[in-house]
Amino acid sequence: MEKFKQHWEITKNWQFIFPIAGVLILIYSALKISILIFGNNTPVIIGLSTAVFTFVLLKFFLFLFKKLEHKWVLEYKWEMIRVFMVFAITGSSSLFVGRPIIKWLGVTKDNLSPFLYWTLYIFLGIIFYQILLVFYGWLFGQFRFFWEFEKKMLRRFGLNRFVD
Repeated sequence: MEKFKQHWEITKNWQFIFPIAGVLILIYSALKISILIFGNNTPVIIGLSTAVFTFVLLKFFLFLFKKLEHKWVLEYKWEMIRVFMVFAITGSSSLFVGRPIIKWLGVTKDNLSPFLYWTLYIFLGIIFYQILLVFYGWLFGQFRFFWEFEKKMLRRFGLNRFVD
């Protein structure tokens, strides 16, 4: 346990919340992928495929951590888990926020061409993603990181006047 605490630079017990939550989210994601691929097959197949996908996703995210730990300016390594959680929650939330707004506008796949519908849906998703990213970053105690990230993203979209 000491080796784990040293590797992730955990200094207080409450910081264990993020690795534990990260593993639980990883297992849940692997389960959703297994069900998506194999349907409601036997529990053995779902269980085995979930274990395999959990392992693959874990290796992938640890690879990303190594690549990004020098690029992202964070005080402790465990904060990277928190940042990844914010990205995951924001991505999911932006889709959930976009759906009711599209319905409220009266736009459906039936009354608009599929190309325009999906273009509008993605555009709304991107707008809400930007707003929710900063909000969840603040909620998770990473406001400064996500505000700098957001400013960089807005510059890439050519919206410099909103940043400076």
